Amino acid sequence: MKTHIVKAHTTFFLLLITLFSLVFFALPVRAQTEDPSPKLEFNRLIQRLVNDGFQEDAIKKIFENPKVFFDPKGVSLFFVHSESSLDYDQFLSKPSIKNARAYMEKHKAILDKAQEEYGVDKTIITAIILVETRLGTYVGNRAVINTLSTMAALADKEERKNLWDSISDSRRLTKEKFEKKADSKSEWAYTELKALLKFSKREALDVAAITGSYAGAMGISQFMPSNALTLARDGNQDGRVNLFDHADAIHSIANYLKHFGWEPSVTRQKAHKILYKYNHSNYYVDTLLKISDQLKG
Repeated sequence: MKTHIVKAHTTFFLLLITLFSLVFFALPVRAQTEDPSPKLEFNRLIQRLVNDGFQEDAIKKIFENPKVFFDPKGVSLFFVHSESSLDYDQFLSKPSIKNARAYMEKHKAILDKAQEEYGVDKTIITAIILVETRLGTYVGNRAVINTLSTMAALADKEERKNLWDSISDSRRLTKEKFEKKADSKSEWAYTELKALLKFSKREALDVAAITGSYAGAMGISQFMPSNALTLARDGNQDGRVNLFDHADAIHSIANYLKHFGWEPSVTRQKAHKILYKYNHSNYYVDTLLKISDQLKG
């Protein structure tokens, strides 16, 4: 009787091993199918970049990085975000103005130099940094390349459908509005993606490690890559542009505003138009000017 029990247990054990082996050896094949390298979602995007002159081996290596992936959850924020829902008045509070004054004192030499060199009021530069990144304390934590690559990939109808399906039922836009926004923003994102790749190569940065906002803005100044590539400046004179460095961010903001027409004698009306280019929101611009007024007082 005991022998029969042992044989039964042995047979059952061998059966379990066989089943486990079948499942175990089947898993890697499935994993490879689900996680191709480079990612299937980016195949057309990669080919488009290569056709536009980027080195194929370098681009494929970037998209083979496990940190680079199709990010529908992150990009969905771009479609449901509403500028009107933001509370810019919070930056006019006494604690915020106090922190801004402390920032101006801490970075006085840099701000004074930027004001002298570019003719841009240091209170405006400080106001931008306060509103954009809470004086550099919050610069965003999303991989910029994932944001821009995912949006650029929306030129592909299949990937666009995947994003639409991933947006929750609480979305605040219709399918028609989504399609219209995807049409314009996929091209915009592709342009920004190319700028990001060029900027990171020029500055010898790990492109997969650059983080930013839900829209792809990066650094203390929250520059989009196209602005970083053309208007960012080396404020601390260390031979490279790093928008996560206060000196570089301050000089870059000053250069941006000067590029669009800022001058020491700028009128408030013209200042409003220039600042509107930084963020297309009258509420945002009015807040910046009010902060500047308080910092001068």
